[in-house]
Amino acid sequence: MADNSDRVMTDSGNRVITDNGLGPVELAVLTFPGRRAAPPVVDALREVVDHGDATIIDLIYLAKDEAGRVEQVEVDEPLQDLGLDGLPVEPRGLVSDADLDIVRASMDPGTSAVVVVYEQTWARRLATTIAEAGGELALHVRIPRDAVDAALAVS
Repeated sequence: MADNSDRVMTDSGNRVITDNGLGPVELAVLTFPGRRAAPPVVDALREVVDHGDATIIDLIYLAKDEAGRVEQVEVDEPLQDLGLDGLPVEPRGLVSDADLDIVRASMDPGTSAVVVVYEQTWARRLATTIAEAGGELALHVRIPRDAVDAALAVS
């Protein structure tokens, strides 16, 4: 079997990246009124992780009070009061202060946000299987939701 440790692939931005053992990684910002994440949302996120479709590799909670002060809670701090306890996270420290500055600036007073970085674990498993079969994941492009909605509206 070929050694794939030095494989390279392209991401949707056509940049060449080395295979670090992760599938595609994305950052999402989930916002909520008040100080707690909505339990159904946390349950849905936990379900996606439990099914092996995604792996949370960073999570940061932010809350902005009415005076505009922002509280930040890292994944290694207690999360139960925020409704985020029990989420499996394999922290890798991928969220930068610059990323968080953008989120903080966009938040309204009296709201909270969960910044979650996740790996599309299913895609890593598929890419690994393709490589082991001698194939290559030649292209992976995310189609913007607006484009999908527009295409479906025409058909």
